[in-house]
Amino acid sequence: MIDSKHIREQFPILKKWINNKPLVYFDNGATTQKPQVVIDSIVKYYSEQNANIHRGVHTLSREATELFERSRQTVASFISAKSSEIIFTAGTTDGINLIANGSNFPKGSEIIVSQMEHHSNILPWQLWCERNEGKLKVIPINKDGSLQIEKLESLITTKTVLIAMAHVSNTLGVINPVKEIIQRAKAINSKILVLIDGAQSVPHMSVDVKDMNCDFFVFSGHKMYAPTGSGVLFVKENLFNTLKQSKTGGGTIKSVSFEKTEYVDGPLRFEAGTPNIEAVVGLAQACEFMNSLGVKNISAHEHLLLEHAQKELSTISEVEVYANHSNKAAVISFNVKGQHPFDVGTLLDKYGIAVRTGHHCTQPLMSYYGIQGTVRASFAIYNTKEEIDIFIEALKKTIKLLN
Repeated sequence: MIDSKHIREQFPILKKWINNKPLVYFDNGATTQKPQVVIDSIVKYYSEQNANIHRGVHTLSREATELFERSRQTVASFISAKSSEIIFTAGTTDGINLIANGSNFPKGSEIIVSQMEHHSNILPWQLWCERNEGKLKVIPINKDGSLQIEKLESLITTKTVLIAMAHVSNTLGVINPVKEIIQRAKAINSKILVLIDGAQSVPHMSVDVKDMNCDFFVFSGHKMYAPTGSGVLFVKENLFNTLKQSKTGGGTIKSVSFEKTEYVDGPLRFEAGTPNIEAVVGLAQACEFMNSLGVKNISAHEHLLLEHAQKELSTISEVEVYANHSNKAAVISFNVKGQHPFDVGTLLDKYGIAVRTGHHCTQPLMSYYGIQGTVRASFAIYNTKEEIDIFIEALKKTIKLLN
C-alpha cells in the first residue's frame, strides 16, 4: 500500500502555495517533481564528488567515474538491460535524434510511426525521409485512441526499415501493445528495427526491454523524478556497430591522428564531451527511489487516481474526455465544450491547480480529433484522491465562470 502522506513529505515543492491555495500539481506528463533523495544526491555530488570522469587518474576523478558507471548499471537494471547497452543522453528527443542521425538506412527506405506520436518522434524521421528520398507512413488510430494495429501488415513493405512508436501516448495516456507490434513486424521481416519511445511509460510501469524485444528504447529522466537534461537510449548490443556517430569529441576515441581516428566501442562512443554527470547520478537515484516504492505499487496507485478522475469528470456534462477508458497510464485529456483549453487552464491555476494546456506536441493527433488542443491532467505517485476532488470542484467553478 502507498502511504501518500509519507511520500508527499519527501517532495519539498509540494509544500508550496499558488495564488493562496495549496499546490495541486497535475502536470506530471510534462515533468515530475523531485524527491529530497534526488535533490540530495545532486548536492552531495557537487559538495563531495565533483570531478570530470573517465580520463583522470586522481582520486576524485576515479571516484566520480565509478559513481557515473554505477549509475549506468542501476539504470540498465531498471529496464532489464545490460549496462553496455545504455547510452546517456539529454533526454528522449536527444536519443531519437541520435538514432535518426546515426542510421545507415538505404535511400528510399520507409519508416512507420503512429498517428499519436509526439513531434519528437515524427520530426527526426520526417527530416530523414526528406534528406534520403524516404517515405513516412502512419498507423491510424480509432476514436477511443487505440491503434488500428490490423493496418500494420499492409503498411509494411520490402522497403520498411524502422517502426518508431510511443509506448504510451503523452496526450491520451493510451498504452500501446508494443510487444505485439514488435512480434507482428518481425514475423513479416526480422530485419525491421523497432524504436519505442518510453518517455511516458517508464514513470508509470515496469519496463523490460529484453522481454519486449525492441531494438531501441528511449526515455527522459525528468518525467520520472530525476533531473532535467538526463535521458537514456537503450541500443541492442549487436546494433552498436551499425550506428554512425552524429557527435564526436573527447571520450569517444581510442586514438587520434590527422590521418585517422579510431573510436571506442560501446556507449562511450556516443557520449562526446563532458556529460551531465550530476543529472545521471540523480537519474540513478530516481530509479532507486521508484524501486523502493515498488513500480507495481506506483502503477496501482496511479490507476486508482485515473479511474477516480475519469469517473468524476464523466458526471460533468460540459466536459468531453478523449480516450475515456481503462487501458491507460495516469493521463487524462479533456475539453470543456465551447471553451478554449488555455482559458480553462488559466482559471484552474487561480485555484492552485497546475495542468497542461495546448496541443502537447501532438498536432497531427489534434487534427484527427478536429480540435486546437486539450486540457491535460497527469498524475504521479504523490498525487491523491483528495487532490482530484479539489480539482473537480475547481473545474466546476471554472465552468460556471466561463459560462
